[in-house]
Amino acid sequence: MDITDMIRAIQQALGVQADGRAGPETWGAIYAALVKKKVDGQAPQAAISPVDARSESQIATLLPEVQPMARALVQKAAASGIQIKVISGTRSFAEQDALFAKGRTAPGPKVTNARGGHSNHNFGIAFDIGVFSGNKYLPESPKYKAVGVLGMELGLEWGGNWSTIVDQPHYQLRPAWAQGLSEREMLASLRDHLARGTAVFA
Repeated sequence: MDITDMIRAIQQALGVQADGRAGPETWGAIYAALVKKKVDGQAPQAAISPVDARSESQIATLLPEVQPMARALVQKAAASGIQIKVISGTRSFAEQDALFAKGRTAPGPKVTNARGGHSNHNFGIAFDIGVFSGNKYLPESPKYKAVGVLGMELGLEWGGNWSTIVDQPHYQLRPAWAQGLSEREMLASLRDHLARGTAVFA
């Protein structure tokens, strides 16, 4: 049995998503089982401390299942000596279309190949981070790759692994039902969930 199988077995025993990665949901379940059920009246996963104000303003736009993942990534990066902030969260279809227009029908360079409804940012499951040095934003830094490793350890998908468009600041939480689906298939299902009013992580 390898370590991934061990984690998956623990997750199954705890009744959480068995993906073999020990993220906030898994650690929250372990905490609840071994220490106590609630933290300040909340489930342990939801009780992860808030981070900086700028990040929190974007984290608040994400689905509840994604919020502790974003906070945990900021905290894990800080523990590794890397300062990051969440600089983009959920976008409306209109906001996505405005970004898509840049470099095409609007001034500026191209920043995305995704129209409204074709980005995971439109469904509350994706966020972008920035690496900072004090108050200075670093658009390019080898630290993005180090943070990418931390994000994958939490169970997040990292845009730095994409083959078509490498997007190192990008992270997303894939729902359990979307495991094994292509990105295009998942986005189509997300649009269907939205049209039917079905919860993304249902």
